[in-house]
Amino acid sequence: MPRETGRKVIAQNKRARHDYHVEDTFEAGLVLQGTEVKSLREGRASLVDGYASIDGGEAWLLNVHIPEYSQGTWTNHAARRKRKLLLHRKEIEKLAAKTKEGGLTIVPLTLYFKDGRAKVEIALARGKKDWDKRQSLAEQQAKREMARAMRHRNR
Repeated sequence: MPRETGRKVIAQNKRARHDYHVEDTFEAGLVLQGTEVKSLREGRASLVDGYASIDGGEAWLLNVHIPEYSQGTWTNHAARRKRKLLLHRKEIEKLAAKTKEGGLTIVPLTLYFKDGRAKVEIALARGKKDWDKRQSLAEQQAKREMARAMRHRNR
C-alpha cells in the first residue's frame, strides 16, 4: 500500500490550453533522479516551455524546469535535462504517427503525484491561430458574464 493516496498537483501549464487545441491526453510516468523528486515534493516546477518528442521508439520530455534541490550537494540534477516518459508501446506508436502527420505536437499539461509516483499528463495538441485565441477568450468572458448574471438574478 502506498504511503500517499490521491492526486497532488505540482504544476499546471495553463498557457498550453490557451495556445493549443487539445485533441487527446495521456498519462505518463517519469524517470527522475532522487533530487528531482525531492524538489517536486517541495512543489517547485515549471511546464511553460516544455514539450515531448518521440526519439528512437522512446518518449522524452524536454525543457521542463525542475529547479535544483535546495539541500542537494554534488548529486544535484540539471534543471532542464531530458527526462524519459514511461508510456505503453502502443501509446508511443500512436503519438509518433500523429506527430509525423504534421500540425500536431505533444505538450505537458499537468505534473502531479498520483499515489506517491510522479506523473505527467501530456496532450496531443494542434496550435491555435491568433483569431482562435481571441474567440476562446471571448467565449470564456461570455460564460463568466452569464454565470454572474444568473448569480445576481437568484438573489
